[in-house]
Amino acid sequence: MNEFNPTERVVNGEINEPKKASDAVLKKSIELDAPIVKGYDWNNGIDYERLLSVYRYSGFQATNFGLAVEQINKMLDEREKPFEEDIYEEDEFIKRRSNCTIFLGYTSNMVSCGNRDSIRFAVEHNMVDCIVTTAGGVEEDIIKCLAPTFIGDFQLKGSTLRENGINRIGNLLVPNNNYCKFENWVMPILDKMLIEQNIAWTPSQIIERLGLEINNKESICYWAARNKIPIFCPALTDGSLGDMMYFHSFRNPGLIIDILKDLKRLNTMAVKAANTGVIIVGGGLIKHHICNANLMRNGADYAVYLNTASEYDGSDSGARPDEAVSWGKIRAEATPVKVYGDATLILPLLVGETFAKRFHNKKNKQ
Repeated sequence: MNEFNPTERVVNGEINEPKKASDAVLKKSIELDAPIVKGYDWNNGIDYERLLSVYRYSGFQATNFGLAVEQINKMLDEREKPFEEDIYEEDEFIKRRSNCTIFLGYTSNMVSCGNRDSIRFAVEHNMVDCIVTTAGGVEEDIIKCLAPTFIGDFQLKGSTLRENGINRIGNLLVPNNNYCKFENWVMPILDKMLIEQNIAWTPSQIIERLGLEINNKESICYWAARNKIPIFCPALTDGSLGDMMYFHSFRNPGLIIDILKDLKRLNTMAVKAANTGVIIVGGGLIKHHICNANLMRNGADYAVYLNTASEYDGSDSGARPDEAVSWGKIRAEATPVKVYGDATLILPLLVGETFAKRFHNKKNKQ
């Protein structure tokens, strides 16, 4: 056992600090070649664009936000490069829309909240190539065209809300009458689709039809249908739309949905893409469905995840991008980013610094 020697650091005959402690506390550093931490100087005025531009150097999730902006802009830069348009062997033509095929995925709560408008912007201006979402991501978009969703409170009592026919999504409130209006709207369309049915409908074909039928410029589905951006929904029956199809199967049976044809279409888009970028807001089915499609081409070239999930329980939702690299779903040489945080705070800023800024800069130049 080493004994403490108070005279082991003697300077000019006087006792100085213990060498062991001094060496531990004042260990010499290597020289760093890295960006310097810096925040926004509010003496420069209130300039949110400049504020967001320094997030990259602020640390923690602000830095991940800045890296996500860079990653999406790389996708968009690649997307705008010249490319040779191909038409692939499919029942419906799959065209390579750009030099970088961008897969956008989001869960239903992103449509229930105000993020619907940020998503719609990218789709309206034809800045993504395909979408993967849940049933709620489709029906909530359509229902909002028929009746509004309201702001409530996280603490509202469920039993009281149930008595009054109000459904709660976090601190959002959806009257049950909204779903009644949706039923009245969608049932005649399902009747028509049954009459028109040849062999089977795919989920993406059903969603395209609903987008055209709603004919509302506030709708994501409307703009996706207009711009020929397929919306894939492998769990189309897991929501109110599934409830309507269930009731319809008693009233007017015979509607058939072919999910395999959509799987082939989605995977082919990935396989035939020159480059791919994935932007995934949330987790679960939509996250895996996009990543697994990109496995078919040995991984996406660019990737941004945005969610609040952690990886400690082994969930796919919480898995960091590096786990996807191990599966071949993101390329080993890629520089993917995961931003941990509430998407209602982050997604509008992310869209503003990428899709919206690019769109309005081009518009101003023209």
